[in-house]
Amino acid sequence: MRNALRHNAASSRAAFITAATLTAGLGYLPAASAHAVVGDRVFPVTLTVDDPGVGDEANVQFGHIASPDSNGDNMNVNTVSYEYDKLITRNLQFSVASQYVNQNAPSGSAKGWDNLTVGAKYLVYTNARHEFMASVGLMAQIGGTGAKPIANSFSTFTPTVYFGKGFGDLPASFGLLRPFAITGQVGPNITTASSDTGPNSLGWAFTLQYSIPYLQNQVKDLGLPEPFNSLIPVVEFPMSTCTAGACAGQTTGYVNPGLIWLNRYGQLGIEAQIPVNRATGTHVGVLLQAHVYFDDIFPNSMGKPLF
Repeated sequence: MRNALRHNAASSRAAFITAATLTAGLGYLPAASAHAVVGDRVFPVTLTVDDPGVGDEANVQFGHIASPDSNGDNMNVNTVSYEYDKLITRNLQFSVASQYVNQNAPSGSAKGWDNLTVGAKYLVYTNARHEFMASVGLMAQIGGTGAKPIANSFSTFTPTVYFGKGFGDLPASFGLLRPFAITGQVGPNITTASSDTGPNSLGWAFTLQYSIPYLQNQVKDLGLPEPFNSLIPVVEFPMSTCTAGACAGQTTGYVNPGLIWLNRYGQLGIEAQIPVNRATGTHVGVLLQAHVYFDDIFPNSMGKPLF
């Protein structure tokens, strides 16, 4: 699903992310539902951590944060990113994404498009009874396709595993815990540059979610009105650990609390970005998301798989 570009505040440029995938010939090929749906569980499209499903969708996201540049000065970074995901088959998704970046620092300003990111993603397993879903992917940020002041000259490839687990299979006596779910992803960022100019890293991230729609429909109807009955409080933890060069062993990342409102045709999201350490930054940022589900809006035309 959404594999949006993400901003890394520990860097002097806005970072990338989008989607992708690795595989064919994996033994079990499940029939995918629209979006990340398994059993009674819907995994929403979170803002920085990719969900475990595939879909036909479009995402637009705005971000603002102040982060340290290479001189240690505060740099205001505004980003507007897009991503388009297209189903090739019911289980295979192709994605294309990029972001426009505007940086302002005491030493000067820069703006322009970041590198183009393309990829595919493959849904390999679902288990409706245990509300579990897993996919594999390979993202590829193509070096030199963006503006020189913003984009890297080298490329980055990231094979990734995605998963999601809902807790609706807990006993009825744990009813208020059943709306909880976790999603996550992990994969190495392998660059074509030297370790000094483009160090490799391990990207790892997870989310903790509490679905009010699941509470209302599967546990107990509290009679909540709109928009409260369609909200999913979420906390995201996008992290990156440097694995080469002078920064080897250093972890940067954020804790992102927020809310997602969703209905059948799309969703809106808002999150704060709280740095986990000084290497990441010292200022809180904000992310805003608008997401459209083409596979539900146009199920018989542009929203259906090509094959």
